[in-house]
Amino acid sequence: QVQLVESGGGLVQPGGSLRLSCATSISIASIYLMGWGRQAPGKQRELVATITRGGSTNYADAVKGRFTISRDNAKNTVYLQMNSLKPEDTAVYYCNIRSTDVLTGTNNYWGQGTQVTVSS
Repeated sequence: QVQLVESGGGLVQPGGSLRLSCATSISIASIYLMGWGRQAPGKQRELVATITRGGSTNYADAVKGRFTISRDNAKNTVYLQMNSLKPEDTAVYYCNIRSTDVLTGTNNYWGQGTQVTVSS
């Protein structure tokens, strides 16, 4: 059974930092993209950061320069370092893993979500 275990959310003051982690049971060899999405109340889920198998990263304009995505292949884990947090960053953050293998084809997995609240 595929598992994506997220951690690191919480309450932080504006200007503060948090680091999210997502450990997965999916074979690292089959993963071609890892990312983080978020969904604020009343809004659609949006991808905010992605990292490819080769290490190329991409960020939404709203978080560029403040968030950094990274991965540790040895631990099958993807991280999101969030700095200079703003109240508008408040949302449920979801880990996203995309993989492909000969048995199941292309798969798009989402974690259970972790709440990030930025408030004074």
